[in-house]
Amino acid sequence: MAHIPGTTGTPGSTGTTSTVGAATEPGAPTVLAGVLETEAADPRVRPQDDLFRHVNGSWLDTAEIPADRPSTGSFHVLRDQAEEACRDLLEELASHGAGPEEEPVGSASKIAALYSSFLDEDRVEALGVRPLEVELDPVLRAPDKESLARVLGARLAIGFTGPLDADVEVDLNDPQAYTSYLGQAGLGLPDESYYREETHAALREAYTAHVARMLDLAGVPERLGGPGALATDAPGAGATARAEAVTEAGTDGSVEPAARVMAVETALAQGHWDRVACRDIEKINNPRTWEALTASAPGFPWEEWRAGMAEAAEQAGTGLRGLLATAIVEQPDYLPHMARVWQDSGLEDLRAWAAWHVVHDRAALLSRALVEENFDFYSRTLQGVEELRPRWKRAVGLVQATMGHALGEVYVERHFPPEHKARMETLVSDLLEAYRQSIASLEWMSPGTRRRALDKLELFTPKIGYPERWRDYSAVRVTPGDVLASVRSAEACELARTLGKLGSPVDRLEWHMTPQTVNAYYNPTMNEIVFPAAILQPPFFDPDADDAVNYAGIGAVIGHEIGHGFDDQGSTFDGTGKVADWWTAEDREAFSARTRALIAQYDLYRPASLVRRAEASGTPVEEVPHVNGALTIGENIGDLGGLGIALKAYRMALARQGVESFAQAPVIDGLSALERFFYSWARIWRGKNRDDYAELLLTIDPHSPGEFRCNGIVRNVDAFYEAFDVDRGDALWLDPEERVSIW
Repeated sequence: MAHIPGTTGTPGSTGTTSTVGAATEPGAPTVLAGVLETEAADPRVRPQDDLFRHVNGSWLDTAEIPADRPSTGSFHVLRDQAEEACRDLLEELASHGAGPEEEPVGSASKIAALYSSFLDEDRVEALGVRPLEVELDPVLRAPDKESLARVLGARLAIGFTGPLDADVEVDLNDPQAYTSYLGQAGLGLPDESYYREETHAALREAYTAHVARMLDLAGVPERLGGPGALATDAPGAGATARAEAVTEAGTDGSVEPAARVMAVETALAQGHWDRVACRDIEKINNPRTWEALTASAPGFPWEEWRAGMAEAAEQAGTGLRGLLATAIVEQPDYLPHMARVWQDSGLEDLRAWAAWHVVHDRAALLSRALVEENFDFYSRTLQGVEELRPRWKRAVGLVQATMGHALGEVYVERHFPPEHKARMETLVSDLLEAYRQSIASLEWMSPGTRRRALDKLELFTPKIGYPERWRDYSAVRVTPGDVLASVRSAEACELARTLGKLGSPVDRLEWHMTPQTVNAYYNPTMNEIVFPAAILQPPFFDPDADDAVNYAGIGAVIGHEIGHGFDDQGSTFDGTGKVADWWTAEDREAFSARTRALIAQYDLYRPASLVRRAEASGTPVEEVPHVNGALTIGENIGDLGGLGIALKAYRMALARQGVESFAQAPVIDGLSALERFFYSWARIWRGKNRDDYAELLLTIDPHSPGEFRCNGIVRNVDAFYEAFDVDRGDALWLDPEERVSIW
């Protein structure tokens, strides 16, 4: 993009402005319009003031969020493409699969049958809530709290085991072994703050009403013996007639059970750690023996709870294999709090609460009345979504959640060319080398700590596209016409796989995302960076784009994930994946000072859409929710390091081509090398949220909103100032001493 001489900036600025779509130099190639989508820009907004809106403004003004989603943007376009591709694959497999009454054999046939079963809505409606009885009945018949604890433990395969969550993962303190983890659980609202903050009072009322209605639809109140039981039909009958009765009676019929649920959850929430505290590796790393952790929390029937887990393991064809014999207790002071809540709550309180979670966990797989009520609260009320997702999308989501790696195996065969993997391997190698050079020259870090950081970097393991070994789903039984039975079988298979880790060597080939997932991750206990196939598409990766676009796209994503190895959490692990202090006290303080400065920057950011809403309603801007810098610090460090290192890697790529500086790089479509780079960065964060969803994300999401992942980062990068002649008085200007540079 060519600069426009004589165009002035905001008052106090002497910098020129740049405009997307400016004239191309004679003879220069015009190849970027489709890649950067320059028609989405808003040339009225200067990049020096708001790069995000300068590049994406017209799109932001005109793009409509689909009625069945809370947001839209770059990631969502790719997710839509992956979803459509998976649908086509499943439809094709289903057309060649087993008959409707024939049990499928082979992973491909199983995922096709599961997909088809979910699409058979008439069958689901005919079954009503009967498929839920095998899970709901033990809860409602539990004669005492000890029996109820055993019932909850027996739900280990399903995931909800009551007020605690148990899992198996690589040991923080010994990355050559697996261990158990035990953490807080038991809530139905998104976060513990929803139970205590006055701003969420209306949502608490809506949640209680939702719980009441769901319990009515499932026929729970009359079986609990509550005073307002609805005598509609026999337990387990279809929910349609029940829905009509609930509509006529309102929610009064189960006000007491719903109030019991809310009372139990509110009490549990008072002991929950907030999300910032849960990010602190030192605080959550608390190895305990079974004897020690149970002794710390008298009042909860621990042995009965674990006996229920043993039943679940036996049903899955395995044993507990030492589950919780030793465990990392993530929130140790929550345990005695939870035990007191259990002890102080009546049996009917706990049964109502447990019954609610049984219904909630399975609502999406049941009849339409339950599905729509579940959608009405969790999507419409909490996120502002207008319409339920089409059934085929939910069917794809079910397959993804239960047998996603089987679907991924088919997806990769069709949608991941080998040349993409080879190109990615080069990019990853470049980013690792750029990090190596950057760390080696860090002035704020002592030589010893620098050496240990480089040792860790040397041990990074990249995984690209898809796993070397696919998961085995041979034990899964897909029962045609019974979605919930099929899901339970898949859950039992997954439980057996999870418990099988205990006492076994660590599986370093395991992937925690499927290839069709549009995302990437860093795993600190494996010291690995993982890039599923589905993210390797435009705008993140485009084989037809020039290096500036790809390095600021997928290159910055690669750099971001590498950066997680050195963020506030990752920096507490060494290169083997073990929690270890490899820092000097002085270096750690220098690092912390930089993170505190970045936290302070992000604490000031408020989403533009929420500010506009406040201004329209006369609400003071100070009351608009803002980014939680402490919650998002890990991702912000990843973004800052990712972009800076991607820029260094791009410079290295130019050098290989004989180009000695950014200024000497060719101008394409009127855009300089640096301009293309930063435009690509702004392009990948294109997105918009519904206001309710934006507020929810500020509470629960460790990622900052896209506008600040773009603007909040570039204002800390000196090359951005060079690219656009940013000067004092420009909105994105930061004094040099205020700019944060870490890696």
